[in-house]
Formats: sequence, C-alpha cells, structure tokens
Amino acid sequence: MEPTRNLALELVRVTEAAALSAARYMGRGNKEAADYAAVEAMRLVLKSINMDGVIIIGEGEKDEAPMLYNGERVGNGAPPEVDIAVDPIDGTRPLAFGRSNSIATVAVAPRGAMFDPGPFVYMNKIAVGPEARGVVDIEAPVIDNLKAIARARGKSLEDLTAIVLDRPRHEQLIAEIRGAGARLRQIPDGDVAAALMTCMPDTGIDVLMGIGGTPEGVLAACALRALGGEIQGKLYARNEDELRRGQEMGYDFDRILTMDDLVRSDDVFFAATGITDGELLRGVKYYRGGARTESIVVRGMTGTVRRIVAEHRLQKLKMFSDIRY
Repeated sequence: MEPTRNLALELVRVTEAAALSAARYMGRGNKEAADYAAVEAMRLVLKSINMDGVIIIGEGEKDEAPMLYNGERVGNGAPPEVDIAVDPIDGTRPLAFGRSNSIATVAVAPRGAMFDPGPFVYMNKIAVGPEARGVVDIEAPVIDNLKAIARARGKSLEDLTAIVLDRPRHEQLIAEIRGAGARLRQIPDGDVAAALMTCMPDTGIDVLMGIGGTPEGVLAACALRALGGEIQGKLYARNEDELRRGQEMGYDFDRILTMDDLVRSDDVFFAATGITDGELLRGVKYYRGGARTESIVVRGMTGTVRRIVAEHRLQKLKMFSDIRY
C-alpha cells in the first residue's frame, strides 16, 4: 500500500504563518491587533491548500474579534471535502501581556465529521491522556475522577496535577481539587494547549477540568483523538435565555458529548505552532533576518506525531508573500 497524503504537513504552514504574524504583538497589550494579524495570515495560507474546506469552528464571535467565520469556504476547491476548525490564537490575553502558552491551531476532518455547536460558545470539559482514557466521567464527582486517573497512571493522588482556567466560575471546582489533595495549575487562557498537555508526559499535566470554549473543545478533541487521549464535554448555558434558545434549536445541554460526538472520524489532522513559550511548544524567536518556530503536527490515522522546528528567512518570504511577518 502506498503512503497517503498527510494534510497536516501542509496545515503547519497555516499555523506557522499565524504565529509569525501574531508574535510581533507579544506584550503590547493589544489582543485585537494580534488576532487580526493571525486571522489574515491564516486565511491567506488556507486558501492555497488543495482542499475543499468549510470552516465549522470559526474564531472571534465570543470576543468580537476578526473572524474566520463559520461557513467560510477555504482551500482551492480541489478534493478532499473537509471540515475545518481554527483558533488563530489560543491564548490572546497571554500573548497580549507577554505570558506563556499562546499557540496557533488548526484541525481538519472529513466533511460532516465535526460537532457544530452553533452559537453556544461554552462547554464543561474533562480531558486526559492515553493512560487515563476510558476511566473518567464528566458527571462523576471530582474526587472520583482524580482517583481514577491516579490509578490509571500509577501515581498517588498527591502527585496528580490538574489544570483549570482561572475563572470565578471555577471556585467550587478548585476547592474540590485542593480538598482531594491533588496539585493544581491555574491558567489565564489557552485550554487547547492545556488539553494537549495531558498527552505530553514532559508537561506534568494529568487532567484538564472546567468550563471553557466550545470551539476550543472541538479543536482539542481532534488533537486528542489523534494522540490517543480523551475528552468529554457538556454544553454550558450562561443564563436561562441561552438555555431556552439552545433547547428551541435542538441542543441538549444535559447530553454528554464524547469523542465520537465531537469528531466522528480517525482521519483527522491537527497542527499547532507556538507563539509564546510554554510547556507544550517554544514560542517564536526572532534573530537578524529571520525567525524560528516550533510546531506539533499530528495525524489521526497513523498516530504519527511530529515536532517541526523551522527557520524562516523573513526577507525572502516578503518577496512573494502578502503576509506581514
């Protein structure tokens, strides 16, 4: 059997372009400008790829930022027909304030395979790496999940590390994690990167818990499916009006969304490039005449994970690219 096309090796150019464009804004306090730069770079490269793509998980509605909007067609129209999930900057605030773990991400799956959350932008999630796959239940008490993960990973509960977005809504969750005796890492943003960390032993993260973005949940599901991990989610309504609208549209906020619900295919591709330094990826580094990026590229069908360190000659790129690096 001949090797088949690995679309992720082309998608990494998309995340590299977004990272290179956004990284200039590190620490400048302007997340809107950074997001706009990343979106425009990502859109330009996406249009050049041989695929007939539709954006299912777009960017920007939650924060009123520039969008690669839901339903937008990308690629040059050639086969294959695919769904696309994007987050040009996972961690806009960390980037804007010069903090860690800001990344650019994109995922692709066969047409019709991705969960479409519509206008509902929040989801309760639990994500784990391969060793703990199959032992968690998003509806179980926090301590039960932590004990199950510890058993599966052969660790004591006190050695386990959970990662949670630092939000007031997580006050009870944080109290329960601490009460169980587990270690806790609180982050300001960036729960795609946090979910991926559960699959990377060197990061020391065992589980992601809590309410974050629904688009980020679908992106993380694509990556975790390819990496052998697991994510479960439940749509989260911020108020009674949102709950009512969701029910009228046919969404079930009590339903557990499994991996197969969030992305219904093993034929997934995922790429991410670091913008600022983090446990998952090193950020963009500039030097005279160029820049260095680090990316992760994952293919679901084979489970192959590649780390790509690229040297970019910016003056040469500017000769034939409209992207502002």
